[in-house]
Amino acid sequence: MKEIEQNLNGKGLRIGIVQSRFNEVVCEGLLAACRQQLVLSGVSENDITLATVPGALEIPLVLQAMAQSKKFDALVALGAVIRGDTYHFEVVSNESARGVGEVQLHSGVPVANAILTTDTDEQAEVRVNVKGAEAALVAIEMVHLLKALA
Repeated sequence: MKEIEQNLNGKGLRIGIVQSRFNEVVCEGLLAACRQQLVLSGVSENDITLATVPGALEIPLVLQAMAQSKKFDALVALGAVIRGDTYHFEVVSNESARGVGEVQLHSGVPVANAILTTDTDEQAEVRVNVKGAEAALVAIEMVHLLKALA
């Protein structure tokens, strides 16, 4: 059996990040963890581009524009949707996830989805460092995996 090995070397990769400004403390934490992991994995600071948007529903549109620009090897979506007292949580969670998925399927550019969906602020804060770093690694790994399959 031929197996494609995991490659987490980010050297030479161009990564675009779209970050929501809603739930700012959580999103800034996700960004810090993601950025740190990208750099630790060999991605140059000069090859990381950040775009911020008002909320999670705006993330897919900017991801799409970045993917269509052909300037990025992979993209990362960072945001936090925290349950409130209304149905709005489900709408935002579902639609942002759908939009992120559609961008990568239609463009062929991998998108690491680190839009947290939690019941409480505390749950989101606990996940920030792990999910931000994981998103960076997912983006890098997927670039190499797709190249190996081409």
